[in-house]
Amino acid sequence: MVGPVLLMIHIAAGSVALVTAIIALITAKGGPYHIRAGRVYAIAMTVIFMTALPLAILGSNLFLALIALFSFYLVSAGWRFARNRHGHAQPMDWAAVVVMGLTGVGMWGYGAVLFLSGSSEWITMAVFGSIAVALSAVDARFHTGRRASDKPRIARHLTNMLAGTIATVTAVVVVNVDTDPVWLAWILPTIVITPLIVWWNVRIGRETKRQETPG
Repeated sequence: MVGPVLLMIHIAAGSVALVTAIIALITAKGGPYHIRAGRVYAIAMTVIFMTALPLAILGSNLFLALIALFSFYLVSAGWRFARNRHGHAQPMDWAAVVVMGLTGVGMWGYGAVLFLSGSSEWITMAVFGSIAVALSAVDARFHTGRRASDKPRIARHLTNMLAGTIATVTAVVVVNVDTDPVWLAWILPTIVITPLIVWWNVRIGRETKRQETPG
């Protein structure tokens, strides 16, 4: 009985997360609608994480547990970058970076197991593991630099939140769309949305350089 109830809550939270993610993306950044949608999105993603872990344990699904950790870090780190205006990392920020990096390594390890067993889903673990390690390294570098400038901080906020959106969209696609090969449904949202993340970071980087250049 516990499993079906958790699954219903998980699906409901996923639906809320998807809708609020879209609202946050299309509304003015820093505006009241963006902020409110972001708050609800963060809460919904927290509920997703809190229901995904017991569901993974009940189903002995390591794959689901790793994806849950991956998704929750993205949103929690993105939220912290939005809230931490002074730019100085707290112990919770460093702990999150370490957990994210270890999760990425765990994804690589599990991907190796899937590869040896003949499952094509090793590709999903390899891709997500690489993203996890890369993002944790970039976030760690940001924390070490202690840059208080709003532009780089907001860039990290948007990168992590958009990556969290990828995770949300991925869950919807995997559940509702059959693809051949199976792993394509897992990485298709990453392929589609990642260019937006890159474009946004390039734009923020250029704006920061213009502000720092004298005259």
